[in-house]
Amino acid sequence: MTTVIDGKAAAAALRADLALKVADLKRDHGLTPGLAVVLVGEDPASQVYVRNKAKQTVEVGMESIEHKLPADTQEADLLALIDTLNADDTVHGILVQLPLPSHINEFKVINAVSHDKDVDGFHLVNVGRLNTDGGGVVPCTPLGCLMMLKEHHGDLSGMNAVIVGRSNIVGKPMAALLLQANCTVTIAHSRTKDLESICREADILVAAVGRPRMVPGSWVKPGATVIDVGINRIEEDGKNRLVGDVDYDSAAAVAGAITPVPGGVGPMTIACLLHNTVQQAKRLKGIE
Repeated sequence: MTTVIDGKAAAAALRADLALKVADLKRDHGLTPGLAVVLVGEDPASQVYVRNKAKQTVEVGMESIEHKLPADTQEADLLALIDTLNADDTVHGILVQLPLPSHINEFKVINAVSHDKDVDGFHLVNVGRLNTDGGGVVPCTPLGCLMMLKEHHGDLSGMNAVIVGRSNIVGKPMAALLLQANCTVTIAHSRTKDLESICREADILVAAVGRPRMVPGSWVKPGATVIDVGINRIEEDGKNRLVGDVDYDSAAAVAGAITPVPGGVGPMTIACLLHNTVQQAKRLKGIE
């Protein structure tokens, strides 16, 4: 029987631990970690995501600051707001919700956020540190994946890991984390030859391509651990369904462990955002 890796339970445990840490920071240091989220435009999925972030931020005892801007906000005005948040001592983490409207340069905005307040792990300084000394902020989704893998396996040393997808948000940082965990790592992508055979060699298979059910069970090595990062909405049997990048039913019949969609990686992503905010608050205040 395959083990279903419960992201909801893992996220709840992480939030409970963070609530204790936040309480300690308030009691011992008079510090309440503050997370500022900036949303530009009216994207429905982003609005739901931001609302969930704000709710969970408050639930663990942190301060939630929201800035909702119209879709026609000028890039200069957004950068000015980020400068203000960078200078605000009550703000310890800044997250600009992506995607941004097409007239705004995402790269410029991401790197305008102080790397000391970057909780997404997207700033070039944190990207560089992740890939060198490992001391920077780790992007939330890969961090959540790693936590679940370590909770399930313990030591990952020597395992063959295949990541399908090479994005800056998931694929590349996931590879860096698994290398640090002493895995042998392959990054596969749309130009990879014989993708099926490469996936079948994986002890750990991470799917992060944004294509519904792209990875069937026939690509999964018997007993492998499958981490499905994909979140795709499809119409099926007259219903709107949420599915991953892995064909869950066929993969679950083969895998040793698998994350479901929904209820797998998604909850851990938000919990790791809160984790990163607490870490940045402690760094900014010089607290070990």
